[in-house]
Amino acid sequence: MTSAPLTDREISLVRTSLKVVAPLAPEMTVYFYAILFSRYPGVRGLFPDNMDVQRDRLLRGLLRIIDLVDDVDNLVRFCSRLGRDHRKFGALEAHYPAVGECLVAALARYAGTAWNAEVAAAWTRAYTIAAEVMTTAAADDTRLRPASWEAQIIRHEHRGDGIAEITVLPDMPYPYTAGQYVSMETPWYPRTWRHYSPAHPPRADHTITFHIRAVHRGLVSNALVHHAVPGHRVRLGPPQGDTTLAAASDRDLLLVAGGTGLAPMRALLEEAAASGMRRYADLFVGARTARELYGLDDMLRMAQRNHWLSVRGAVSHESIPGQKGTLPEVLRQFGPWDQHEVFLSGPPGMVTTAVQTLLHQGTPHTRIHHDPLDTPVLTAPLRPSRTAQEIDQL
Repeated sequence: MTSAPLTDREISLVRTSLKVVAPLAPEMTVYFYAILFSRYPGVRGLFPDNMDVQRDRLLRGLLRIIDLVDDVDNLVRFCSRLGRDHRKFGALEAHYPAVGECLVAALARYAGTAWNAEVAAAWTRAYTIAAEVMTTAAADDTRLRPASWEAQIIRHEHRGDGIAEITVLPDMPYPYTAGQYVSMETPWYPRTWRHYSPAHPPRADHTITFHIRAVHRGLVSNALVHHAVPGHRVRLGPPQGDTTLAAASDRDLLLVAGGTGLAPMRALLEEAAASGMRRYADLFVGARTARELYGLDDMLRMAQRNHWLSVRGAVSHESIPGQKGTLPEVLRQFGPWDQHEVFLSGPPGMVTTAVQTLLHQGTPHTRIHHDPLDTPVLTAPLRPSRTAQEIDQL
């Protein structure tokens, strides 16, 4: 970051004015995009047709930037991540001044009497600093890797209960680490990206298999599960996430998977098996009903081949042989897990409750790993100290 950080006075002005417009944020973001597309119509092609989610992303990104405005190191980390991620949208350095101009205009309209020349100057400085970091990070990333990877669906298999295993072959090798997640764009909903986790470590043939569930009212997931066939093409953004074996120490492992959250847990275990891991690992796979408990047989067969792996399934809404209850309840029954390194993946409610259970049983928050529960580029932890704070607030 070459610009000088904001002064205490500028930070105060930005935060105070943001509090004024906060109750009008939905209207302000609608106005912002209206004037942006009116003044700079060429920018419209960077955004999805349905702007509802995008408006929310802008507001949350702006709120986090302002939250970090007096924390230079984490502000740089966050804006750098935004800049790298925006490459896949086709964002160019020339777009940033247009966005800044319209953002300040929208703030001025909705801040009312709280707006003046000094506030406008503070906001302009704050945005300029953020944009400078984003463009620098994007330029640096350009020298390292593509903005995105084109890929073709080569296999599509239904696994029941609205779940499909979809295998793609990127046009060029796609480097990632087991446990990471990938943003994907489909031909049915251009510029609308959703995140899915590879269900295995990198393969020699460069194919990647994803486990995808058609969620209620999920346009992209339903298209992938019910309409995609071999031959269709998708686009992949750069891999993200730090929930990898590199995050673990030499402790035994606890892995907890709900639904298609099994995919990254399976990838971690396959990597552990390939590396000749000598630690013990306990995998819990949960679902509401036995029908939804997909992939358990594969993991049981893996446990038969690897003495260090123990696998248990649990259902919460059906009486069948085995464990009954939600995953947090079953964890409580078999715990404590305070000596383990823990990896979680699944529905946000399950992950949140499981984290609370583990913390209550004495597992240190620094040993609990999971991906962000919301839009990753906006909510992913920036450094270990902030990770702990976010977990404590669940």
